[in-house]
Amino acid sequence: MQPTAPELEILKVLWQRQPRTARELHDEIEAQFHWSYSSTRKTLERMGEKGLVNITSEGNKRIYTAQVDKVKTLASFAQDFAKRVFELDGPLPVAMFTDSKLIDDGEIADLEKLLKDLSNDNKEA
Repeated sequence: MQPTAPELEILKVLWQRQPRTARELHDEIEAQFHWSYSSTRKTLERMGEKGLVNITSEGNKRIYTAQVDKVKTLASFAQDFAKRVFELDGPLPVAMFTDSKLIDDGEIADLEKLLKDLSNDNKEA
């Protein structure tokens, strides 16, 4: 299951540093989405129901960690975008990710393999 655009932004914050509280996540995304704190909490609850985040409690605080793999999630998004928007069936060139702030050099090889695998899966379907 692919996360929605706001869910992806929350995951990106978690992939940078986790675990985080709902307040910490809200403070990170508030300027981008102009959400109320309750909207952020509701989104996090839905993400938990979808299996995108793990939710634990520490006292009266809810603690969130990403449950989906960063590289797999980003590869799926990139491949879906390439297919839906550009109608590309082949693998995306991994060079387009080299300046990414989200993917480090160690993850590039994993991303390249996943993009190739996803492309092959789409050809077989």
